[in-house]
Amino acid sequence: MLRRLCQCRARQLQPFRRFHDARVYKEDPRWLGWQVVIGIETHAQIKSRRKLFSESLTSVPGETPNTHVSMFDAAFPGTLPKLNHKCVDLALRAAVALQSDIQTRSSFDRKHYFYSDLPSGYQITQQYAPIAIGGRLSVALPNSPPFEVRIKQIQLEQDTAKSTLNPRTRTSHIDLNRAGTGLMEIVSEPDLRSPDEAGAYVRALQAVLRAVGASDGNMEQGSLRCDVNVSINRVGQPPGTRCEIKNLNSVRFMIAAITHEITRQRAILESAPDPQNATVPQETRGFDEHRFETYKLRSKEDAPDYRYMPDPNLGVLVLSQERIRTVRDTLPELPWETRERLRSAYGLSERDVDVLLNIDSGRDVSFDGETQGPNASVIAYFDQLCAEEGDEGKRRRDPKAVSNWITHELLGQLAARKETFKDNHLSVDQLGELIDMVQNKTITGTSGKLLLRHMLANPSKTPTMQIATELQLTALEPCPDSTSSDTPVHSPALRALCADAIAALPAESDAARKGNRNVLNKIVGRVMKDSHGRADAKAVRALLEELLLPR
Repeated sequence: MLRRLCQCRARQLQPFRRFHDARVYKEDPRWLGWQVVIGIETHAQIKSRRKLFSESLTSVPGETPNTHVSMFDAAFPGTLPKLNHKCVDLALRAAVALQSDIQTRSSFDRKHYFYSDLPSGYQITQQYAPIAIGGRLSVALPNSPPFEVRIKQIQLEQDTAKSTLNPRTRTSHIDLNRAGTGLMEIVSEPDLRSPDEAGAYVRALQAVLRAVGASDGNMEQGSLRCDVNVSINRVGQPPGTRCEIKNLNSVRFMIAAITHEITRQRAILESAPDPQNATVPQETRGFDEHRFETYKLRSKEDAPDYRYMPDPNLGVLVLSQERIRTVRDTLPELPWETRERLRSAYGLSERDVDVLLNIDSGRDVSFDGETQGPNASVIAYFDQLCAEEGDEGKRRRDPKAVSNWITHELLGQLAARKETFKDNHLSVDQLGELIDMVQNKTITGTSGKLLLRHMLANPSKTPTMQIATELQLTALEPCPDSTSSDTPVHSPALRALCADAIAALPAESDAARKGNRNVLNKIVGRVMKDSHGRADAKAVRALLEELLLPR
């Protein structure tokens, strides 16, 4: 065990520059002659009901401060930690998904520092013997080939309390609800070379954590935060001094912080009396979200400054191969697997796949790893709408039609209501019946959109067909489709509407009789308006041509 700890410590202290040449240099026109090296430490809140070392419930945003606190969370003397094994299992899921090497023996350290949000004066973490080491994540940027970011290690640690500054009274308020919440710290190697790559990496990592149910990854709510290490150097020279930007809580802010930090470091190096030998001071910096600038917090600490020591109250965490194998065998479908399945099994375009995968609901996975309900994931929702039926394995609906209704109509109307897919209350049966009614021309596409809007505004379990009938949205054309016969037959209701439109627009009708087909569009529009979208536009145009155009 001592040898393992020494090896882990040696690996932890390896210089930043070792991985500097892991990727081929590609010149960036924004800072010609300079190379950027970026590594990211991602702190993801583990999706567990209880904290990492106590029985206190994990808090959610908006709860009354200091209501989910045990004596251990508040660092009362004599209290002892008890490891939450559900947090361990969820961390293992993330490690397997990231292809990391899970350590069968890991241990906990105390990281000592003084701050008001840390009641005990130390944080329990896994600095030198983490639960997993190594790993990789494939990342893609638009119009560029995918690249791989290596994972250095994944470690369990407890979160600190939340401190809030009151600028009026110049006092800080401490909320212990968050103290002790389980975190995964996922440390990347410095393989990133631009702010855009950093943003793409965090989004890809976010998708993986959501897919396996390890974390909800909501940066805006603080359940995923990033510390970013940035250094720059002239092309061909050794890497420069890294500066760390702490607690970035959105991809947009992270990209802005990295961009400003590159500009700041470049200005320091270029303005020095001896630019070839100039260095950037090693610092820990914050990010001003209003000025979009980084600012100095303190000089950068190294590991000795934190006086790490093994936690005497927690023994070695021993994982059996059977437990690791169980986690591996029960892992849900991963984002890149889902992408390939949507393309190959359903024939969806890359754009439609991107929309389905990027919906801001994530995959709402329970603490036991099971998806919660048909509406928990848009992918599960789509799969059920397209599910095969019967012995022949024929799909219930055309996947492209289903994709169009979800990505264009359903998501569009939810966005208009300022809602996300999580707020969708339409069951698979209700939306499926609506799509079927449009496909078999029981209702028109226009009526289908009106019906969808009504059903979103008025939630109920009433079958879609019954709602359409009550709202008088069923199509006016019950007769055979005009394409099925050489002599199409139209309903009396549609003929009456067309006759009224011809009478209401005499000038356009006379022009049509003289052979002007363009004016038919206006007459068709009048019929569609009078029918409240219940008429089929193609059938209307065919009937008007029959009534008006010379033969």
